[in-house]
Amino acid sequence: QVQLVESGGGLVQTGGSLRLSCAASGSFFRINAMGWYRQAPGKQRELVTIITWLNTTNYANSVKGRFTISRDNAKNTVYLQMNSLKPEDTAVYYCNAEVRYYSTSITSITYWGQGTQVTVSS
Repeated sequence: QVQLVESGGGLVQTGGSLRLSCAASGSFFRINAMGWYRQAPGKQRELVTIITWLNTTNYANSVKGRFTISRDNAKNTVYLQMNSLKPEDTAVYYCNAEVRYYSTSITSITYWGQGTQVTVSS
């Protein structure tokens, strides 16, 4: 079993910055990809950004140029640096990890964090 623990959410004014962290704990071979999703009230959960084991990244158009994802494989931790925040960034942000348990198998299991609230005031 893998646990994802998020931190770093909070309240910030428009134009401000926040940094989210998500640390994975447990016994496994590797985390293939880690990502951040968000869900605003009344809306579906959407992908914000994702980073692979080889540090390939992908971003939603709405956050390109403002958000940066990074990971520390030694710490099994992913970070999300959010700059130039806008009220429309307000949402619960969820960490996601695709975990590969064994080097001899490509099978992976996806886990989710509990979510952290980000609120951007206008």
